[in-house]
Amino acid sequence: MVFNFLLPFIFLIRSVTSLEVLHSSGDLHIVNKDLTPDGVPRSAVLAGGTLPGPLISGVKGDRFQINVIDELVDHTMALDTSIHWHGIHQHGTNFEDGSASVTQCPIAQNNSFMYDFDVPDQAGTFWYHSHLAVQYCDGLVGPFIVYDGVDGQNDPHRALYDVDDETTIIVLSDWYHDTTPALMATKLRPTPNSTLINGMGRFFEDPTAPLSVITVAPNKRYRLRLISASCNAAFKFSIDGHNFTLIETDGINIQPITVNSLFVLAAQRFSVILETNQPVNNYWIRSEPNIGNLGFQNGINSAVLRYEGADDSEPRTSMQTDIISIREVDLHPLESPGAPGDPLPGGADLVLNITLGFDANTNVFLMNGVEFVGPTVPILLQILSGAQRAQDLLPPGSIYGLPLNKTIEINLFGGNAIDGPHPFHLHGHSFDVVKSADSDTYNFNDPARRDTTSVAQNNLTTIRFRTDNPGPWFLHCHIEFHLEAGLAVVFAEDIGDVEQVNIGIPASWNDLCPTYYSLPSDVTKNDTTYTVPTY
Repeated sequence: MVFNFLLPFIFLIRSVTSLEVLHSSGDLHIVNKDLTPDGVPRSAVLAGGTLPGPLISGVKGDRFQINVIDELVDHTMALDTSIHWHGIHQHGTNFEDGSASVTQCPIAQNNSFMYDFDVPDQAGTFWYHSHLAVQYCDGLVGPFIVYDGVDGQNDPHRALYDVDDETTIIVLSDWYHDTTPALMATKLRPTPNSTLINGMGRFFEDPTAPLSVITVAPNKRYRLRLISASCNAAFKFSIDGHNFTLIETDGINIQPITVNSLFVLAAQRFSVILETNQPVNNYWIRSEPNIGNLGFQNGINSAVLRYEGADDSEPRTSMQTDIISIREVDLHPLESPGAPGDPLPGGADLVLNITLGFDANTNVFLMNGVEFVGPTVPILLQILSGAQRAQDLLPPGSIYGLPLNKTIEINLFGGNAIDGPHPFHLHGHSFDVVKSADSDTYNFNDPARRDTTSVAQNNLTTIRFRTDNPGPWFLHCHIEFHLEAGLAVVFAEDIGDVEQVNIGIPASWNDLCPTYYSLPSDVTKNDTTYTVPTY
């Protein structure tokens, strides 16, 4: 009885002080748990039993071995799962990408799968989340950090900050009081009820729910790693009374730039350096969404930055009026700037034009007129089973074959795709944004480089990358409800060499599909059979 009584208190303290740390190997238990992150109780799907899940961290060059164990029991939500390591390129390990229907079958209830992959040449701020339908909206998210050397000693920005550890990670997320199957079944646009910062927040009707507190020492420089684990909302992030220096976007070091407000789309990440050079006090950390309950009344959409020596009262600070913000075109890579190909529109080996769309009659999203519907057999398995042409792969019309070692230019036209901006994420690659949604100009010399960018209605976004990573890779909107409603395509890169490159496929990967296919329908009913929302 004493142990059960203490559980909520233990979780609260851990959420306020720092994240659990799993490091580069260990068991990641996927469980159901009742929790009240914003004062309203509900059942959730969690990694390690916490929201967000444990920090998985290592050093560039490390091998990661994470055994994902499915212990889900709540039949009101999906009982199977898969984990995507967002932003990790998975060179030669396409089968470890974790996207259900593209690179694997789901991990079945009461089963496990060991994700085993190297990160040889990436460092930065990443995250992990379920890639089964919209399951991560029920809570299955966590930070994934790769440091550049022990204590970041090889980080080119290392001289700019003093502290960078699990206490300086900030996970932003939108939160829903209904489970995702219930949300999708209502045929209403899923609108978040609250914003969580490191798993804590307030619903506007309850001003007493505890908020996340980040404690800092005066006169120090902190590297804050911002991760948007949002399913829908974009956030405007700021800290009262403080500017910060932006040094990283989506795992890419950038030329430092000073701001005090950031617009963060779903799945994007930023590292900022915060100097604690203000009077000892409590300051509001603000993360206002673009959808749902707006403003900051009663502490909604907020957390607390607490200087050591300040009391435990809530802040009384005000938001800055002299806003210093950036556009994507202001972001320039620190290392190896410049887009591949010739410095003019269309100056690539292969140019693909893809137009987003929305069919109001069927309530589905389209890419070049086609709704993406996840195939029964994962695309990677189709290739390994002998399919050698994009047109032979399912789903028809959603697979684009790409040749090896070529510069690819993708023109993403926003078309009539409502409910944007749409954060588009490409698996397996970072890309150069040679034409951003927030600019009419092209930049081929030092464009923003990242893995998630904005595509806006009636506008054009153009990205470029090199095809150096054979395998099928998802390109999709990271508003999860849009992905589930069809806003995605797959690039089948160098189909003929996929089997040769992915030589380390374990027997456990081959077992995923037979195990999943043998499950009774009452177990799999909440995996993919959602009713498409009406917009």
